[in-house]
Amino acid sequence: MADDDAPTQAYPENLARDAALLTDTVREAGLLALSLFRTELKNWIKGSSSPVSEADIAVNELIARRLRSATPDYGWLSEENADDQSRVGKHLVWIVDPIDGTRAYLAGREDWCVSVALVENGQPVIAAVFAPASDEFFFAERGSGSRLNSATVHATPGLGLDFSRIAGPKPLVERLNRSGGEISLHPRIGSLALRLCRVADGKLDAAFAGGQSHDWDLAAANLIVQEANGSMTALSGDIIQYNRREVTHGILVAAGRDRHASIVEQFRRHPLP
Repeated sequence: MADDDAPTQAYPENLARDAALLTDTVREAGLLALSLFRTELKNWIKGSSSPVSEADIAVNELIARRLRSATPDYGWLSEENADDQSRVGKHLVWIVDPIDGTRAYLAGREDWCVSVALVENGQPVIAAVFAPASDEFFFAERGSGSRLNSATVHATPGLGLDFSRIAGPKPLVERLNRSGGEISLHPRIGSLALRLCRVADGKLDAAFAGGQSHDWDLAAANLIVQEANGSMTALSGDIIQYNRREVTHGILVAAGRDRHASIVEQFRRHPLP
């Protein structure tokens, strides 16, 4: 926790305010994204292969306008803004993916979302993931459980591995298949945040994130999984830290707590090359 005299220490005093601000902002952002969905949009490639569209920029601007004006002392990290490293010194930081699953969005598929978390000292404390095309709004507060459209959700219990209920890169998931037989994986979900939230609401038993995911892909879904009686960590079992200078992460796994522990143990016994 931050020192008592830290100027950006917000909890618990401002938790309700920030939770309401986050909810309203993400709902508004999702509706804006939905209004532009399946329309003619300018789009381009940034970096080596990451698509971005004018919808991503418009949604990002809306979120930034709402959140940054209301919380000017908080840090900011968004996929669609240049990284201001001053955020590293902030106790509280908004981490934003205005449209997670841009490829799916541009292809006219529904598996995309708006994903925003507030991180305190490297860990998410409130989170919202909104998939407006399917009208699914996930929300979590630290210590208060996870909800989908106001209904409490829980990750599935148990240890079993039904591969049709596991999502992620096939070569990675196949390493759990000790029998060596053919397996059928869950169909790919375009948004990584949404893939992880499917663990929180019990639609998936487990989900993997391949290497090179970023804070904005993960932070909101991480809290939603955690508050749904799940765990989400590196394959080593190490807790994920956010708002570091380096915002890229290695391979991660999310599942209900017992299944997660079993999967981590399997990878410890049979590590990746």
